Amino acid sequence: MSQNSDQMELREDDIRSHYAAALDLLDGFDHSPRIASGGGAPAAPKSSGIPSARRFRSTTPGLSTRRVARKEGIQLTTRVEGVGGDGLPSPLQAHVLQGLRRAIAIALAVADQFAERTPLKDLKRANLEGSLAEASKAEFSELLTAEALITLYLFGSAVSFLLASHASEQTVEIGEVEEVLVENGQLALHGALWELDRDIAALGTDEAKVVATVLAFAEALMEKVSARATTATRLEPFVAAAWHVEADDFAVRGFSPARKGKSQALTMTFKKPNEVVGNHIAKYQAMKLAKMVMAYDFERRLNPFAELGGFIFTFMGDGKPGTGKTTLIQMMAGLVNDYCQTAGYPFKYQNLSTDNIDSYQGKSGQNAKAFINNILDPSVIGFGTIDDIDQLAGKRGDRQSSAGQLEITAVLMESFAGANTVVRGNCTFGMFSNYPENVDDALRQRAGARFLVDGPQTRDDYIDILYLLMGKNHDIPTGEHEVFSAQEIKKAVAASFAGHARPHEEGLIKVFDRVQSDIGDLDTIAKMGTYLKAIQEADERFTGRAIKNITDAVKVRAMDFELPDEWMEEPDLFMFKDYDTKKGMISELRQPITTDMVIQEINRYADSEFRYADKSDEVAIENMVRDFGRSEEAKKRYLAANK
Repeated sequence: MSQNSDQMELREDDIRSHYAAALDLLDGFDHSPRIASGGGAPAAPKSSGIPSARRFRSTTPGLSTRRVARKEGIQLTTRVEGVGGDGLPSPLQAHVLQGLRRAIAIALAVADQFAERTPLKDLKRANLEGSLAEASKAEFSELLTAEALITLYLFGSAVSFLLASHASEQTVEIGEVEEVLVENGQLALHGALWELDRDIAALGTDEAKVVATVLAFAEALMEKVSARATTATRLEPFVAAAWHVEADDFAVRGFSPARKGKSQALTMTFKKPNEVVGNHIAKYQAMKLAKMVMAYDFERRLNPFAELGGFIFTFMGDGKPGTGKTTLIQMMAGLVNDYCQTAGYPFKYQNLSTDNIDSYQGKSGQNAKAFINNILDPSVIGFGTIDDIDQLAGKRGDRQSSAGQLEITAVLMESFAGANTVVRGNCTFGMFSNYPENVDDALRQRAGARFLVDGPQTRDDYIDILYLLMGKNHDIPTGEHEVFSAQEIKKAVAASFAGHARPHEEGLIKVFDRVQSDIGDLDTIAKMGTYLKAIQEADERFTGRAIKNITDAVKVRAMDFELPDEWMEEPDLFMFKDYDTKKGMISELRQPITTDMVIQEINRYADSEFRYADKSDEVAIENMVRDFGRSEEAKKRYLAANK
């Protein structure tokens, strides 16, 4: 991949200038734990020739420069090479140590760049000279904290990136990283390497486990540091800049992990669009979305559809059992997979299932977060699905929801529409359910689009699905029917959209008719707003987020075109164009937003909310009736037993 136009090159000479310091840290230094427990695995045995840690003057205002009494030596080189114990380091052990050394050097080089871009470099010099002004001490301390966070995050990101190709099926559980020190970059590395040494000693029983431990530690460190960075100051010069290491194709973009794009081998049975009978709007939108995501620009790390509006980041497909939700997933995943193979892009598909609910506290949330991060990876095209989300994500306030289900709900809500959510347009998430009324209201409203998966509806649909599923091993004539003509997508979709000129749900029909009789046709924004307010009065769950989802759906309708098939078949025609060219090509295909589009999308979305609410209320009533019946029966039995 070529260097991004908005990235600065991190010079190889600047990185290599830190090799000696990095090697010193790996060979041996002293550290007394300050946050984490000092217990655990013993230090690696000292050997002759290990250089002692260098003396340094603390750059933290007010911190004594007296050395802490030596407690034990941390020797990661000895620790890693000691696994297996055959006397010579293996190639894999050498790769681990080289990756750690280069990761430390990259982190220190970027920290130097940060110091150059801020007053930190001059403040460090003044502190070493003993001339640091009293008025500058607060700023100095904040900048040192920022430097420490940057150093730690870049160390974790670089380790994860550089050693990714050596990962195996082995996994380890290391828990939360504790020794995160933020006084300055040097001390921060001491704390991180001390804890990594402890983890390798405890979990690195063989070479594969050593790699798994290092990678797990890097991920846990990045997660901890990025959380700390949300409340830290003075980080703007780092977050606003971007660097690129050409030798490794390693990108630095704030507190976003660098990943090596890697496709995932799929064993799914893919379906062709003509094998999806009925579900016209859902099928059409899924086909459009499969092409939309392929407009993603890996150099700019942005999709023109995400910038222009109309990109579907999250959607919900709901319908009765057996109406084709799984088939829809298989179709969309197959389309994206085929497009990615044509373009040579890495593709990741993953489903979050009930297997990810864990009895250990916090583990379910970790599983959900790992799923989200895998699909969000900006170096791949991603498609994540959450099938039977009503079973997987708990409904807050529901006594039947387990702690693990509620953890997953919290992660999904934050990831889909949280303060730190960034929609690049390289991936999409689909939530599917037979019982959407059982999904938490706030989580359901985070679905930007609604796909009603209602299966075959017409006589022609039922003939087509019978013909499809019967296969070829028969001589039964088709009869007076043109097979699949009813599935011509554009004609079917146009009819489906037109059908939403009026609502379908009884409760919404009453609101619509009342508003229309009061103010006439809904042909102005003011009248549409009046209709929206009337819906809100009828269902208090119809909030501002619902309006955002409706306007997003309208913008999708403005993009109511499919990218030409030849653009997907010949990547040079579109996918390999630069970002601005792709954006221009898409802009030329946009349609103006019409009144009919807005009314149809209001009705489509509101219909789904009323449908969910009616089902939810009915289920709640049925449950209460059942509880009352049980209570009455219990009273009868109690009275009978105590006569």
